[in-house]
Amino acid sequence: MSGTFDTVAEPLRGELQLAADAWDNARNTARLWARDASLWTGSDEARWLGWLTAADDFAREISNLQAFCSEIRAEGLRHVLLLGMGGSSLCPEVLAETFGQLAGGPKLHVLDSTVPAQVAAIEHEVELPRTLVIVASKSGSTLEPNIFHAHFYERMVAAVGREMAGRHFVAITDPGSKLETVATRDGFRRIFAGVASIGGRYSALSPFGLVPAAAMGLDLQRWHASAAAMAAACGPAQAARENPGVSLGLLLGTCANHGFDKLTLIVSPRIYDLGAWLEQLIAESTGKRGHAVIPVDRETVSPPNVYSQDRIFAYVRLASAPDDAQDAAVEALVAAGRPVVRLDVADPYGLAGEFFRWEIATAVAGSVMGINPFDQPDVEASKIVTRKLTSEFEATGTLSGEDPVLADDGMTFFTDGANAEALRHEAGSATAVSWLKAHVDRIGEGDYFAVLAYIAMNKAHESRLQSIRMRVRDRRGVATCLGFGPRFLHSTGQAYKGGPNSGVFLQITSDDAADLPVPGARYTFGIVKTAQARGDFQVLLERGRRALHVHLGADVEAGLARLEQIVNEVV
Repeated sequence: MSGTFDTVAEPLRGELQLAADAWDNARNTARLWARDASLWTGSDEARWLGWLTAADDFAREISNLQAFCSEIRAEGLRHVLLLGMGGSSLCPEVLAETFGQLAGGPKLHVLDSTVPAQVAAIEHEVELPRTLVIVASKSGSTLEPNIFHAHFYERMVAAVGREMAGRHFVAITDPGSKLETVATRDGFRRIFAGVASIGGRYSALSPFGLVPAAAMGLDLQRWHASAAAMAAACGPAQAARENPGVSLGLLLGTCANHGFDKLTLIVSPRIYDLGAWLEQLIAESTGKRGHAVIPVDRETVSPPNVYSQDRIFAYVRLASAPDDAQDAAVEALVAAGRPVVRLDVADPYGLAGEFFRWEIATAVAGSVMGINPFDQPDVEASKIVTRKLTSEFEATGTLSGEDPVLADDGMTFFTDGANAEALRHEAGSATAVSWLKAHVDRIGEGDYFAVLAYIAMNKAHESRLQSIRMRVRDRRGVATCLGFGPRFLHSTGQAYKGGPNSGVFLQITSDDAADLPVPGARYTFGIVKTAQARGDFQVLLERGRRALHVHLGADVEAGLARLEQIVNEVV
């Protein structure tokens, strides 16, 4: 059974063996491949299983994709800019971070943020006359890709003229979408059709992942071979113990049902960004109806005594470039009896197989947990609030104000009445230090702490925020998460709102030093970002979450430094 249960100590290993036997006795792997919705909740699950045959579909498209790659190289294009969110952007980001710029091919860039500074930064990285822009949106109606497209189409027209602008654009979208209509009108170079029965987070081996892979010049035959081999190994005839996807899914689901619901991802440095893709797949699929596997990505690996007892560890190890320190740390976890699964990947092309393995595993975990792993109801809730706020701005030119509960030390704090009352009582004084201490003090056993930052995602900001989360982890012994908004709204945001009420959330926002207009709209990128942050926070509060919003003002670097200093003092 590929060793999936081998490093799990008793009594949990016994529970896993029983789960595997029960799975096989019910012929559940065959039911999964037969698209039997009763394996989950018996609702619409059968509609969303097109990814099961993605490897076969991929094989039929290789020659077309290779021709597309040759076309780009022949024209001397040096940049590919992918505009998308969630499932449309995270797989391409893994490819860009893992493979870099391949010999003779263009460099792949990914934009999935409405923060004006980040939009501007990505624009400065590319030379528009030598750039192919891929607009990726399954529904064609997702807010972020649409405003990204509006911005970069206007910029491209200015750079190359209206007659040639369309030749610099490609669309990936489901047939009949609004984006397909717009792409046809604007003369896009190509329109690649998505598969209606594949949801965004399961789309890595569909056109949403394959078109960017082809554009950057990946060896598609080798990429396909990895995916096809894993699909065969996960097939309906394989017993659960020997099935690499099913055994992993049984591990995730069974552990979650026994209180080991914080999945700590340890990923080799060369393929580190796989963790961001796994976060979305796992959190958005399992985080609902009060249940969740909470993925914990990019925490520094530490000795076993640092971790609380609700942890399970998945070590995705790149065999061609292992990290000795990670190996030693994982061995220490195994020796301490912690539930650990080690997944060896031969080389970076093995990630195609990992995409499929984890898709199978997540579907299986959903069955074990008794949930539908293919819907995302609480993501939609945040989108509804965001649309309401942006529509309000279109109509009135303003966003309705938030009432602060505290202003001190250059920071302004917001939350609802229930949270404010609890924090005010615990803090004892109206200072930023006392309120932040009171908020962190609400973290209890079995909880996790999540930093939700609506600021530019760059190394300097990430370093500060990583320091904050690690301080909380090491001092409070709980799992910690870090998400940059709005991208996490299409990822871990589902679990934060739909999962168990075990999260303590710190939302961080700031003013924008410079804003960018959205062509054809009254609002700006900064307004959209603000509306998304408010919508996110409002739904967290509606779900009764322990959430505090801190606004840093205009100097985000100074604000982050002060916030880090306070956390170091009070945690």
